[in-house]
Amino acid sequence: MSTYYFLPTRNVFGQGAAREAGELMKSLGGRKTMIVTDRFLGQNGMAQQIQDILTQSGVDSVIFSGAEPNPTDKNVAAGVAEFQKNGCDSILSLGGGSSHDCAKGIGMVAANGGTIHEYEGIDKSKNPLMPLMAVNTTAGTASEITRFCIITDTTRKVKMAIVDWRITPQIAINDPELMKGMPPALTAATGMDALTHAIEAYVSTNSNPLTDAAATMAIQMITHYLPKAVANGNYMKARDKMAYAVPGRHRVQQRISRLRPRDGAPAGRSLQSPPRRLQRGASPPRDAVQSDRKHDPL
Repeated sequence: MSTYYFLPTRNVFGQGAAREAGELMKSLGGRKTMIVTDRFLGQNGMAQQIQDILTQSGVDSVIFSGAEPNPTDKNVAAGVAEFQKNGCDSILSLGGGSSHDCAKGIGMVAANGGTIHEYEGIDKSKNPLMPLMAVNTTAGTASEITRFCIITDTTRKVKMAIVDWRITPQIAINDPELMKGMPPALTAATGMDALTHAIEAYVSTNSNPLTDAAATMAIQMITHYLPKAVANGNYMKARDKMAYAVPGRHRVQQRISRLRPRDGAPAGRSLQSPPRRLQRGASPPRDAVQSDRKHDPL
């Protein structure tokens, strides 16, 4: 059986990485970009900040801030209309999973026609997407580097799973400077989402040595640095390490259908309870904001 390992062609990490968005978009051939984001980021200045970066590199852009939490077919349709009305040739998603999924849906329909409902399932598109870049602002779903797109069908009241290698962004940017504004509750929620995905990847029947290596490192980094990021959102090393955990816990682009005990583990093995520092209501550890090598070995 063949194993497929999908990732964006380029993954850019580190403080200030978002400032490269303009030149990176130019390298993809984008000249008129639609920034897909949510209402909050459209209003708090972050979308304008990215727009300014694009402008400095000679890339024109418009902002579409219609991505709702759990984006819908209506959000996608509105985005496609905006994309076409403005004569855009590229897409930059800004935000967390909802913005990225909405942008993927918009790109798929804009490139292939029809409605988003026609692409529910696996590899239903026929045409390649326009340049697609994802600028991430959370360390949770990892949608910025996957071929998955979850869109709510407002008529059937179900979430459509769209899995297509063509919608994997060509470039993903994880800049911890864009994540430091997340409040503690959102940091914790997205971090636990990331940890869950890493564990899923490790116990998946589709696992392989590549995915195991990524998943185990992600689990180590998340359990070590998530409490620190929750305790002090401005602690950039913790934010940076959580961003680096992204490729390790994005379910390795393989949808998990069944779980099994790991080789050599007893049948019925269950995962142990999380350390107290990750349990609900527990106080952050006293060393949560320390940054010397003794406390931050990874």
